Amino acid sequence: MAQQSTETDWVSRFADEVIAEAERRAPGKPIVCASGLSPSGPIHLGNLREVMTPHLVADEIRRRGYEVRHLISWDDYDRYRKVPEVPGVDKSWNEHIGKPLTSVPAPAGSAYPNWAEHFKAAMREALAEMGVEYDGISQTEQYTAGVYRDQVLHAMKHRADIDAILGQYRTKKAPAKKSQKPVDEAELEAAEGSGAAAEDDGSGGSAGYFPYKPYCGQCEKDLTTVTSYDDETTELAYTCTECGFGETVRLNEFNRGKLVWKVDWPMRWAYEGVIFEPSGVDHSSPGSSFVVGGQIVRQIFDGAQPIGPMYAFVGISGMAKMSSSRGGVPTPGDALKIMEAPLLRWLYARRKPNQSFKIAFDQEIQRLYDEWDKLESKVADGSALPADAAAYSRAARTAAGELPRTPRPLPYRTLASVADITAGHDEQTLRILSELDPGNPVTSLDETRPRLDKAEYWINTQVPAEQRTVVRDQPDEELLGTLDEQSRGSLRLLLEGLDEHWSLDGLTTLVYGVPKIQAGLEPDAKPTPELKVAQRAFFALLYQLLVGRDTGPRLPTLLLAVGADRVRKLLGG
Repeated sequence: MAQQSTETDWVSRFADEVIAEAERRAPGKPIVCASGLSPSGPIHLGNLREVMTPHLVADEIRRRGYEVRHLISWDDYDRYRKVPEVPGVDKSWNEHIGKPLTSVPAPAGSAYPNWAEHFKAAMREALAEMGVEYDGISQTEQYTAGVYRDQVLHAMKHRADIDAILGQYRTKKAPAKKSQKPVDEAELEAAEGSGAAAEDDGSGGSAGYFPYKPYCGQCEKDLTTVTSYDDETTELAYTCTECGFGETVRLNEFNRGKLVWKVDWPMRWAYEGVIFEPSGVDHSSPGSSFVVGGQIVRQIFDGAQPIGPMYAFVGISGMAKMSSSRGGVPTPGDALKIMEAPLLRWLYARRKPNQSFKIAFDQEIQRLYDEWDKLESKVADGSALPADAAAYSRAARTAAGELPRTPRPLPYRTLASVADITAGHDEQTLRILSELDPGNPVTSLDETRPRLDKAEYWINTQVPAEQRTVVRDQPDEELLGTLDEQSRGSLRLLLEGLDEHWSLDGLTTLVYGVPKIQAGLEPDAKPTPELKVAQRAFFALLYQLLVGRDTGPRLPTLLLAVGADRVRKLLGG
């Protein structure tokens, strides 16, 4: 018998519950966890929570020695609902609204055969980089191969019962929609897709209720109305309100249609034997697909509803406009360009599913990386709290092994500053990085990758031009000529100490120490409020003389980047 967890983090607690539930429902069988993703456009960082929550739980179950499957249902047989703003797409795609996502052409210039495959590809690539192991199931393939035929016929036979369940909720008023926020403050709803808002419940039509929607045999759209159905022969007649086409087919051999969403989801729970599947907060209100699905799976398909939490929103802080133009919301692929996979995994692992959090595309990413590096050192020396250590472990490795990591993880803010100042010049970058710690110098940029590449990409795409660092070519003679004796003395002390202190730690001591020495204190004296004022004034002077602004990258990094000779020239020494 595989061991139970002694950890106290949320992942371990869910794993305990899922294992117990699986042993009650289906002892000896692989434990099934599930996610659903709709490739109706870019699959964003909110949707990623739909995958990461079951992934982390499935991975913990796998670590304990159980056989587990994490299914990702690609809802690629859903209808194409609207044309999103993405590159390579114009208003002409409106003509495809109502077709299955796999029947819509991919954006212009895409290497993929259709719309769904184009957007699935980017997500597959991101999940591979993040070490997410899963079984992908295409709903187009399932339906068009007749895999669900028995379930479709069963649902049609019990359509009156399904209609009665849905009828309990139809009179309830839908909640008012929230107003849209700008994207850089947007809360990305974690469960958009999964068909939730994609379809009605199949009600309507003078011939009564039918839980099945055929796609038209002529225009391929789902703007069809079932006009009659015979339980004995399975003959189904429909007409298309879009093109006027109509036909009569035998449902026991017809594969061009699907169950409506509120019936389709519970059908799959029963068919796959899903034990664990989380759902977004939008699925949990009265009459929502998760609530209704619980009744339908029990009463119609003789199955059980999965256990699983409702998960909260994922927000974004400060994404530059140039990135958001790619479809309005950032994707996991966007995040992985500026952060390593373990860090992105950690953001989802350290927060309980019902806690919302933000993913930083702005300066906050530097603080986040500092926090991650600090946690790593605490884990290494054994001082991390158990839940923090567990979140770190889930981020850095999976049951299959360690995720790739940067061999020499220098501080992200340092790498970003260096990339900013050198504009990506490799030789200059290596010179600066090798001088950070002369006793243990960086000898190759490969030691600092991929973190260096992520920091460089962040600087180039997320930091506005006016905030970029441009070192002066010539000294600011005008400013130098107006300095008082106190300011001149501070520059002299700095220049005199450069050679002796030429390392990151040494320069840190020097720039903080100059105002202390001028105040008659020791370089290691604790700063007083007056001293802090003097330090700020000194730093602002250095920034003005070096980069023409009052602020900039951390001064020790900036001095190393500029180089001793150029610092002397710009400071008038």
